[in-house]
Formats: sequence, C-alpha cells, structure tokens
Amino acid sequence: MLSRDPTFLGTVASVSGSSISVHLAQSIASGLSIIEGRTYRIGQVGSFIRIPQGYQELYGIVAEVGATAAPYDIDIKEKETGRWMQIQLVGEATGGVFERGISQYPNIGDGVHITTESSLARIYGSDNIGHIPIGTLSSAESISAKVTLNELVTRHSAVLGSTGSGKSTTTASLLRSICANVKDNDSYPSSRILMLDIHGEYSEALADIANVYSVDPRPGEQELCIPYWALGSSDLLDFLTGGIDGVKETAFTDKIFELKMSAHAKHDFAGVDSRSITIDTPLPFSLKQLWYDLMNVEVTTFEGAARDQPAKINDGDVEQLVAPKYKPHAMGAQGPFLNSQAPGVKRQLNLLRSKLLDRRYDFLLHPGKWEPDSTGGTAKDLDELLAGWLGSDKPITILDLSGVPSVVLELLVGSILKIIYDALFWSREKSEGGIARPLLLVMEEAHRYLTSQKKTLALETVQKIAKEGRKYGVGAMVISQRPSEVDETILSQCGTFFALRLSNPADRSRIKGILPDGLVSLLDVLPVLRTGEAIVMGEAAKLPMRCRITLPISEHRPKSSDPNVALQWSKEKVSEGYERVVASWRSQRPRAVVNDLGIKREQIHDESEELNNG
Repeated sequence: MLSRDPTFLGTVASVSGSSISVHLAQSIASGLSIIEGRTYRIGQVGSFIRIPQGYQELYGIVAEVGATAAPYDIDIKEKETGRWMQIQLVGEATGGVFERGISQYPNIGDGVHITTESSLARIYGSDNIGHIPIGTLSSAESISAKVTLNELVTRHSAVLGSTGSGKSTTTASLLRSICANVKDNDSYPSSRILMLDIHGEYSEALADIANVYSVDPRPGEQELCIPYWALGSSDLLDFLTGGIDGVKETAFTDKIFELKMSAHAKHDFAGVDSRSITIDTPLPFSLKQLWYDLMNVEVTTFEGAARDQPAKINDGDVEQLVAPKYKPHAMGAQGPFLNSQAPGVKRQLNLLRSKLLDRRYDFLLHPGKWEPDSTGGTAKDLDELLAGWLGSDKPITILDLSGVPSVVLELLVGSILKIIYDALFWSREKSEGGIARPLLLVMEEAHRYLTSQKKTLALETVQKIAKEGRKYGVGAMVISQRPSEVDETILSQCGTFFALRLSNPADRSRIKGILPDGLVSLLDVLPVLRTGEAIVMGEAAKLPMRCRITLPISEHRPKSSDPNVALQWSKEKVSEGYERVVASWRSQRPRAVVNDLGIKREQIHDESEELNNG
C-alpha cells in the first residue's frame, strides 16, 4: 500500500483487546522518515503511533517489531512487506485534549501514522499548575517531559537504578524542579520536603534551597537531635534492653509511666490531661532516673526483725549513673536480706547503662537541649524540633546521616520517621498538618533499612506511610539501587517509578511486575539506558515515557561521582599521616582531627554575590 502522507506507517492487521498488530506499508523502505524538516526513526520500541478515528485520534506505544506477518492464518500474499509492529493502545485525544484509556477500538485496515512532535506536544505539553518539568523526551528533545506534582507526592514514587546510572543526580534534579520557582516566582512557597541523606551527598548540592541537620555538623549546618521520649515505649525498650517481656517489661513500663506523670505534674505541659496520659504519650522523662530507680529496687537489702529497714550505705549518683550502695546480703537469719520484690532486671539495666555511656547513641539518648533533667524538664520541647524539620524557611530539610555508625542507622531512621508520622497523624485537623500542607519524605539508600528480611521500626513506619500516608498528607519517595531488596509492600504502593539503568535481572523483574503485560517490553531497554536517562511510568506520568533528566549545574550536583582514578594516581605522592585515619575511626566522625587547634570555622559569604542578589 502506498501513501503520499509522509507520516503514514501502515494499516491495522488485527485487534486483540488493547493490543493491535500493524502491517508496515511498502512506502516505508528505510528506517527513517523526514517530516517537516525533522528525522523520525521507524519502528523504535517505545515510540508512539497515531490512528485517526474521525474526530478522535487513538495513540499507542510500539511494544514489538518483527518481520513475521501478524496472524499466521493470513495468506502470505496479503502480508505485503512482511514487516509488522505490535502496538499497545494507551489513550486517545478528543478535540485536541488527550486522556489515558480508550473508548473505541480501531478497525481492520485503518491507517497508522507516526506521532510527530506537534502531536507529542499535545500529549505531554501542559502549562497547568502542578505539572513540573523533569527533562526532555528521548525521542523528541524539543518536548518537555513533565510529571504531575499531586500524584508524585500523594501516590508515592520510587527512583531505581544501578550504581552510576545517575540516580542521585536524578533525585536532585527532581527536587530542584519542584522547588525551582520558590525563590523567583513563589509557585510553591509552602512546599515541604524532608530528605534522609545516608551518604551526605546532597548537603552542598541543595544548600541554597535546603536547611541541613547533621549528627556531625559543619559550618552552616545544625546538630541533629532525636528525643528518645518521643518514641513508643515498645520500640524504645527493644533498643535499650535488647528485648524484654512479661513481669520484667511491666517493671520498665510502670516506672516510665510514673516518671511521665510526675513530669506533667511538675511542668504542666500544654494540652495534656493527666487522665489521658499513656505509656506512649510523648512526654519527657529521664532515662538516668529510670535506671537509678529500677536499679535501687534491684540492689536494695533489708535488715531488722521485720526485714523492712533498708541497709543503705550511700545514695550513689543519678547523673553519673552510680547505683546506690547497700550492705551485701548474708546467709542465715541475721541478714541483710535481698529484696523479694525485685523484678530481676539487673542485666537489662546494665545494658541500658552501657548505652547511656556509649557516645555513638548521643543523638538519641542525650539529645542536646531536648534531654530531660531528673524531673522531666527540658530546655526545648517537640514544637521547636518539628518547627526545624517541618516548618523550615526553605522548602527542603536535609537530615544528613552520613556520620552515623551503620549499627545504629536503622534505629535512627526509624526514630525520625516515627516522630514525623505521629506528628502529622495527630495534627491532621490543623493547618500545620499534612492535609493542609503535605510533606514529601525522600529516603535515600532505602534497601539498607527497608528490607523485608528484618522487621524494624523504619520498615513498619514506612509501610504505614505507604498504605495510609495519603490520607494524612504524607508522601514517600524511595530511592534504591537494589529494588529487589526493598520490601515488596512498600514498592507495590509506589504509584510512580523513575527506572534508570538496571542490569540485574532480579531488580528488573521487580519493576516489570508493575506494568501491563503489553508494555513490559519497554523495560527491556533498562540495561542499555544512558546515564541520566530514565523510563518514567505510573500515576504522575500521562504515559510511560523514556526521557533524559535535566542535569543540574555542576555545583548543584550531588557528591556521588566516581573517583577519577587516572588523575589521582598520576599526582605526585605526598606525605601521609594515618594517625588521622585512626582518630576518625575511633571517634566515629569523618572530620575528627588528632590535635584540636581551636580554630573556629565559619561559613563564608560572598559579599559581591549578596549585593547582586539584593
């Protein structure tokens, strides 16, 4: 069949549901077609086709190409060129307005055409509020690739790709696209994004639009503190005691409840009714006082005829974690006698004391101005913590966890997520809550703490966010280089996927499970995608699209590039001092020094730049 229309590809040969087979026309002699001065490749998997239907136009994606005619029962003479394409119908345009889904099917013999850039612009082009540009279509670089902000946040999303595929740069670009106009045009002045940065890659890249909190803060950053008393009692006790139940658990929970009640009686916390206080109410209490009171019960000995007179020698010291001293018990009827009411939690109390003395846990067990005194009083309350994390003057808050030892990373992430989720859950009727001002949680290296192989506080909290967060205005963005290791429940709730280069078959199969069978072939290109190129699909994308993510300028890119081995090894070798390595190792701080010279480091501000901006 010949046609003078340069966009003509062929005719519909068979229709099976949303899948159609197309015979390529004899006029398509090569794999290239020049239309309106632009060159188009014919039969590219993932490219779009158009089928005119009068006032409507159907659109589809090329899923497969070959040289075998569609149905085998058709006579060979009717196969014309012998070349064919398998198409998946994905949407239709009525009166120039595109929408997903189809209301009618094509007929046998209907003409099939190349989708030109003007038609692609009809599908992807939208200047409405809530559409953010993330890059350009790989097949038409003049067409901007956009995603819808509402679905990106509320339906959750995932950025998946192997190491070196451009995952971190893509994430930084996505966040900048959301916040790009905050400073200039105030498009989204109330945007709220909280990022968990496991490797410290984004602190400098997003410094102009983010506030940074770090366990080991640098100039311009703030110290990250997480009050232990904001956690649920079961999660806190699991960490402090290594797991406890029965009478022993009751001893801890009763004492915690008693300390919280006492703290409220002395400090009268706003909005709290003493009759509604529970063991999980986020009221401050002293862990040192908890340890001291329970240890006192364990070591107490009695003397006297009625065995009711404490044989105390000295009081010990609460702040220094020194237990009170009693006369040692003795055998026989003379005493002193052991305390028969002791619950037998001395081993757990010794573990609690060792963790209180371990500097690695200071961010949680000694949270700066949020650490309670013996009466439960604190210099700062949770409102100031949440104001810093959620009410920042900049659209992004980065919690830099790169200085945290890996053994406590899961606890740290879980603690942060638990505090955020609970705060937004209970504030859902207030203007500061997630309904009136939604929050996007961005979680880097998710496979490290969201694996289904181990039940953790982080996993349980993110599962709640994935399943219920939409109702409370909390959205999640999961970033991982090993999607096969991320909990399946969490990934299944992600509505939008940014799939970058993936070479591992197990990782690709996890992603393929989210697409209709006819579009799975689109993901066969994942192993050969270029760096920074992604397949975007799901709720936030009108249609699955292959696009090049816009690269931020060099100073706004994350610190995730590969070391330049040739350059570094070609330099002259200089004297090295490995005592600095040992100092950092022992102190668990990457920027630790052997000798503190007392130099005060401050962030440098360029006055000329400030004048220009002013």
